[in-house]
Amino acid sequence: MGSTEGERERLLEKLTPETRAALLTGATTWRTRAEPAIGLRELVMSDGPAGVRGESWDERDTSALLPSPSALAATWDEELVGQLGALLAAEARRKGVDVVLAPTLNLHRSPLAGRHFECFSEDPLLTGRIGAALIRGVQARGVAATAKHYVANDSETERLTVDVRVGPRALREVYLAPFEAAVAAGVRVVMAGYNGVNGAPMTASRLLTDPLKSEWGFDGLVVSDWGAVTSTADTARAGLDLVMPGPSDVWGAALARAVAAGEVPREAVDDKVRRLLRLAERTGALGPGPTPVDPQEPSEERELLRRSAAAGAVLLSNRGLLPLDPDRLATVAVIGAHAARTRTAGGGSAGVFPHEEVSVLDGLRAALTGRARVVHVPGPALTEPPPPLGPDLCIDPRTGEGGLLLRVLDASGRELHAEHRWSGRQLEPPCGPDAHTVEISARLRPDTTGAWTLGLGGFGRMVLTLDGRTLFDEDVARRTDDPAVVHVNPPAHTVTAHLRAGQPAHLVATRTLAPDTGRALVVTAAPPPPEPAAALADAAHAAASADVAVVVVGTTLDDESEGADRTGLALGSHQDALVDAVAAANPRTVAVVNSGGPVELPWRERVGAVLLAWFPGQQGGAGVADVLVGRREPGGRLPTTWPAVLADAPVTDTTPTSGRLPYDEGLHLGHRGWLLHHRTPAYWFGHGLGYTTWEYEEVTGSDEIRAGEPLTVRVRLRNTGPRPGREVVQIYLARPDSAIEYPVRWLAGYATARADPGQLTTVTVDVPAGALRHWSEGHGWRVEPGGCTVLAGRSAGDLPLRREVRVRPPG
Repeated sequence: MGSTEGERERLLEKLTPETRAALLTGATTWRTRAEPAIGLRELVMSDGPAGVRGESWDERDTSALLPSPSALAATWDEELVGQLGALLAAEARRKGVDVVLAPTLNLHRSPLAGRHFECFSEDPLLTGRIGAALIRGVQARGVAATAKHYVANDSETERLTVDVRVGPRALREVYLAPFEAAVAAGVRVVMAGYNGVNGAPMTASRLLTDPLKSEWGFDGLVVSDWGAVTSTADTARAGLDLVMPGPSDVWGAALARAVAAGEVPREAVDDKVRRLLRLAERTGALGPGPTPVDPQEPSEERELLRRSAAAGAVLLSNRGLLPLDPDRLATVAVIGAHAARTRTAGGGSAGVFPHEEVSVLDGLRAALTGRARVVHVPGPALTEPPPPLGPDLCIDPRTGEGGLLLRVLDASGRELHAEHRWSGRQLEPPCGPDAHTVEISARLRPDTTGAWTLGLGGFGRMVLTLDGRTLFDEDVARRTDDPAVVHVNPPAHTVTAHLRAGQPAHLVATRTLAPDTGRALVVTAAPPPPEPAAALADAAHAAASADVAVVVVGTTLDDESEGADRTGLALGSHQDALVDAVAAANPRTVAVVNSGGPVELPWRERVGAVLLAWFPGQQGGAGVADVLVGRREPGGRLPTTWPAVLADAPVTDTTPTSGRLPYDEGLHLGHRGWLLHHRTPAYWFGHGLGYTTWEYEEVTGSDEIRAGEPLTVRVRLRNTGPRPGREVVQIYLARPDSAIEYPVRWLAGYATARADPGQLTTVTVDVPAGALRHWSEGHGWRVEPGGCTVLAGRSAGDLPLRREVRVRPPG
């Protein structure tokens, strides 16, 4: 026993059984309990997949917003992702956060998954490597990362109760694999998901012990997803260590009673406390204090986020249009609502209020200043909820400042609290014990005459008035237990009201507070939408009058958000018609896709280029502009396979039947399923173009390896294009003559090549020994001797090089 471990044991001995149990339930929504008697302070946790929000939803407390995790995986660049992890750690320390609830290691099983943007990839190897890189970047600075949501939590429909049925081999080789990589990278926290697996809730699953703590040797802490624990003894006997949020009566005193009654072994509780103390020690909550982290300079932060947006952007197709030459442009038409209001992040608990947001329109205007005229035409309105009130549309009726007035009232209508706020999205107004009503009031300053859409979201008695006239008055019942709906995205109710440009109107929205309905009140407003045919005509005219058109289309909050899966992949008739109209008016059209996951692109062959921007973070527009004008090469390669239409995808069903969701595809996830069913997608996993071309010349390596040994593969390729470039060289394995079921082929390794025009280069790819193993129920990991085909190329569907390798028996 080392001195640190010995000290933890001495601290443990100072704690009573009741105190030990109490430490294992959170004290607040985001904090664990302190125990001054042993020098233990609270551990502070925060959501963090794309930015560290901190302990509150407050638009005045902004955060650095990274590109979405699907965009990070598209970089296939672990060094860059590690730097972004370091940025998350610096943000965490700035906000007093010890544990960042990231990365999300669930897989892109179905393109309909609503949280697709928050997950890295369809592939377990790529997910594991990118996730491990982020973990190392975060934890090198003394902040703990969290691998979530363990395990097979890959869709949102009935997510609190779904029982995923997955075979032992697919569970081990596919869904557990990224978590195994996270443990190997030293992750300090693992989050047990809401879902069940094979009949057991994850918070009570034996998978928390075996393989996580036993076989993999995980010595960190297992925390529940927020509100996932509803029982005491079975979860306490499992590998779960901490129940969040608090206060909660599910563990705490109930756990102490269960130990006293012999329902839960005392040793189990002691192990959980040891893990909590170890985590506290590692993050500075026990001992000398947290590791100091130097904050990022704002200019360095902007440059990193801008570079990251370009590094993840995937050039899906290019018919000689990109990169644009600014010196040959007089007028650029930038078209679409997403161009001016680029969606920088997905919805749900991953959301933050960013320091700034650079749209594609902003980025192009800055890139072309003094060189070309940039004209913006919005096109048809998007079918999405109106945005929250902001200082551009309204003023505080009390102070006259841009923004609004937030008040909290008691049952008699007496004001308990009032403050000036900037956003109509108030998820956590400051409500004390006497609070009865939350109110938002604002003086609207419309700039357009017509029928405006006004909305409000929340639960309880909801009332909306405009200049004293009641527009909405209903009791809105809470019909879900999903915290993402109750606390983050309450259902919106909309009404229309006629407003005149330049004529102020006084809007007041209220909601009553009731137990288990949260505190959120969201007030939104949108101007009258343009007539679709006229909007399309305006867009086509602008495109025809320009040297080049950049049309930006994408998904909405209703499409991609925590708490619900998607119902389709179409962008909608208005957006598809917009691209068609613009491309017909000007063949020099670039379509920029602003989404976190796959969408159907029926016009993809009719435009000059298609650039996938993802949800690109706060500097996304600048990064996209850099790619469009050739300052940076589009660095992205697809981390998931894109179907031409939803019906082509091998896995589309995310709806459980009688509470169960069978993973009948087994090992054949993503591109593996496409290959098995002999289907051709719009774009293969791994696909992405740069601004040069490459010729793959030769693959070499060992002709024979022993089972259990790694394999080294060398790929020679030449830059045959006009520019320096970067290529992601991908290695796949196949075992077509095996008696054991395998995928048709599977990703086994990758590495990056860089070369100047005409230059020859050789890339070495290390294929780990585990790439050839398979799980045999009852026998564990096995490697089958025999022939193996090694394939090399640029995507799962473009592998021009191959060689045969013989796998010899071990020993």
